[in-house]
Amino acid sequence: MTTAELVANNTEKTVDRGSLYDEHEATDLRTRWQSIQGSFVDDPQQSVEQADELVATAIQRLAEIFAQEKSRLQGLWHSGSEPSTEDMRQALRRYRSFFDRILAV
Repeated sequence: MTTAELVANNTEKTVDRGSLYDEHEATDLRTRWQSIQGSFVDDPQQSVEQADELVATAIQRLAEIFAQEKSRLQGLWHSGSEPSTEDMRQALRRYRSFFDRILAV
């Protein structure tokens, strides 16, 4: 394997393919969902209202995460100077990773 292939292979492994939410945030959302679901028998209407609010909160947070990530990615290739082909390749790879994470939601 050439040096360039080794570098590309190692770089590929460092591209984030995890959840868009951090672990603490995802755990909190799941805990809140379990609480809502658990209270359904006692108060179905309130549970549905709380579920609606929680889903809206999760979607709003996802939009915030998307905006932050998009801004970060644009910074990789909107630096003011002409980006190299390698810079553009790295940016495209990060966009692909982010796109895959969005589809995994």
